[in-house]
Amino acid sequence: MFHNVHIFFCPTYCPIYNKQGVLIMQPFRQGDVLLYPTREQKPTVAKKVPSDKGRVVLAYGEVTGHAHALTDKTCTLYAWEGNRLLEVKQPTDLNHEEHSTITVAPGNYKIIQQKEYSPEAIRNVAD
Repeated sequence: MFHNVHIFFCPTYCPIYNKQGVLIMQPFRQGDVLLYPTREQKPTVAKKVPSDKGRVVLAYGEVTGHAHALTDKTCTLYAWEGNRLLEVKQPTDLNHEEHSTITVAPGNYKIIQQKEYSPEAIRNVAD
């Protein structure tokens, strides 16, 4: 089961290697969005997040309106209870107008958006 705190200490969130010891999945960060590989599958309560104009959007920029997005032909995003899981079926590019493109390997990824503290509240980092 996914947990919202202390994810980096959970053994299911780590780089994933094949039987020969070759790295096949690794964490990716693009700005304030982190894709963290996991062997876990989506739970039955997870709901598919609708695509936006053919894109799976991981985060929208609050300031610019730009988006961290992948094509919906190669991946699906699920959400439940504050958690998000990205299923990538084949190598696909994660794009954003202000960041370098990252090619994401097939597999499942926990999606984490960086938070920041302010005296008013803990909130997502504005991109």
